[in-house]
Amino acid sequence: MQIDRIGAVRTDLGECPVWDARKQTLWMLDCRHGRVHLVDPESGHSQHFELPAPLGSIALNGDDSLVVALKEEVGVFTLSTGVLRRVARIGDSHPNLRLNDGTPMPDGSFVVGTMHVLREPGQEPLGGLYRLGPEGSFERLDSGLGVVNGPTPHPSRPDFYVCDSAARCIYRYRMDGAGKLSARERFIDTNPYASAPDGCCFDSEGGLWTALVHVGALARFDGEGRLSHRIELPLAHPASLCFGGPALEDIYVTSIRDSGRLVALGPLDGALLRVRGSGFHGAPIPRCRVRS
Repeated sequence: MQIDRIGAVRTDLGECPVWDARKQTLWMLDCRHGRVHLVDPESGHSQHFELPAPLGSIALNGDDSLVVALKEEVGVFTLSTGVLRRVARIGDSHPNLRLNDGTPMPDGSFVVGTMHVLREPGQEPLGGLYRLGPEGSFERLDSGLGVVNGPTPHPSRPDFYVCDSAARCIYRYRMDGAGKLSARERFIDTNPYASAPDGCCFDSEGGLWTALVHVGALARFDGEGRLSHRIELPLAHPASLCFGGPALEDIYVTSIRDSGRLVALGPLDGALLRVRGSGFHGAPIPRCRVRS
């Protein structure tokens, strides 16, 4: 297995890698600073766009825009014009509450969750899990989640998975044809791995990958929630991952240098890594179709 640094991008809170299969490029965020980076993995060249910080996540939307999770709003950012249009807002507001990870869905919608940190003991988290429909509808799907990370639909089954990093748990929902979710069930407890789960993605065989953010590793779980593979990384805090490359054969990993709660000052902390030779290929990711 080969692990390399890609380009010179170095983030404080590197999150949400998104592979553009049409252009063979990678999008990623530095959430603390409101930067959206576009990286060419072959040359290492990158450019970035400035948006209001903090950012939570992005998703490709059609051919010329991104769906963007801002602090308490979701927007559509048009790349050719640089115009950001806010299209939805969550109902809760708090200094320690913001939108976090999100994912495009097969129906063109965008599902995104919140993180509510520094809560008092026993205090229920505000926010939850939300769906932005292609036509602009916005609804809350679930609540009671402390730090939503890695929401992702299963590539071949009507299941939907969400990490609550505060609970060190990955939950599974059943999803009906209208995108409604069943009550969540505990799928994986990551306490035995000494870490919370962070970003997630699926491979083409239905294996669920997550970043073990506290122990510098990636983990793959099979359909029964059993650990099947673990990859140690040369950095302290991997935050998220996605598959990329011409055949989705590579794994791209974003990382943390200073998230405000996690700090690491090694030479690769905050860098973008590429893992080659895992033996797996990624499941294709849809694009959103949210009208701006």
